[in-house]
Amino acid sequence: MNSFVYNASPSRVIFGFGTRAQIAEEIRALGIKRALVLTTPRQTEYISEVISSLGMLYAGIFSDATMHTPLDVTERALEMVRNLEIDGLVAVGGGSTIGLSKAIALRTDLPQVVLPTTYSGSEMTTILGQTENGLKTTLRSSKVLPETVIYDVELSLGLPVNISGTSGMNAIAHAIEALYAPDANPITSLLAEDGIRALASSLPKIMQQPTNLESRSEALYGAWLCAMCLAQVSMGLHHKLCHTLGGMFKLPHAETHSIVLPHATAYNMPFASATLARAAQALGSSDVPKALFDLVKSLGAKLALRDLGMPEEGIEQALELAVKNPYPNPRPLEREALKSLLTRAWHGDEPVID
Repeated sequence: MNSFVYNASPSRVIFGFGTRAQIAEEIRALGIKRALVLTTPRQTEYISEVISSLGMLYAGIFSDATMHTPLDVTERALEMVRNLEIDGLVAVGGGSTIGLSKAIALRTDLPQVVLPTTYSGSEMTTILGQTENGLKTTLRSSKVLPETVIYDVELSLGLPVNISGTSGMNAIAHAIEALYAPDANPITSLLAEDGIRALASSLPKIMQQPTNLESRSEALYGAWLCAMCLAQVSMGLHHKLCHTLGGMFKLPHAETHSIVLPHATAYNMPFASATLARAAQALGSSDVPKALFDLVKSLGAKLALRDLGMPEEGIEQALELAVKNPYPNPRPLEREALKSLLTRAWHGDEPVID
């Protein structure tokens, strides 16, 4: 057994059905008396219920959380925090909402209670991605880690099937990269394998039966495991590419992950075949990139970056940023090979191991 380091997450996690009913109790336990609810304009189904549950603890709502956490949106939310004398945050939503909550916490150190509605996994990590002037940057800080995460399977029932699929692929990406991360350890590898297995088996079932509680529960469980991987180890080329593409062309986060993942995995496969054997086991295929590509296809998700609105000339532009300040990766960044990767992803071709 090789030496390793494992840092357990200090977040309190509550998982189950109807667990959102415990929100007021959890808020009080953190000493919060004036909570600001964060969400997006689309996330309205459960907001009134959450506000009602908070009662006198509710102080206001900011519903303009935006993809990739633009700095100007964070500044507007911070103004509301100051004006309403907010002493705690309640984030209800996916990566956009949770990202905003973390951005506020970074600047104020306010406690956070998060109720995820997607499989993005941001709620379990010390990672914050922010965008300014078209450039997305990431940082790690213990200040952004939520104090309490309430996983309520029922909150995921309203997640449209197309978003469920891509959000789940986003989660799988965390686990794939955790397997070959330089700081991987036996615990994260176990979490990664089971997370991939849970999502790969449950997502196709959700496509057929969107309100099946067993499948939804398995998917949310898998997403949590993958998020724990993201929280523990560094990410590589795949995440660097997605952050670059998302910030530069304002591409939707989860869909971008779905498209890029099979190709980034194929790029790294010759240098990480041993560690990716766990992914092969979880996916039931020795050809991990092809299995991922087929999974994306089975979920009815887009396969080409051009279908997300990325211009073809953006391949060269993205390439320039992708090779700057690279994330740790098992395979060195080779410009021509990366160009081929991005070109295949732009066209929606099958991944190629070379």
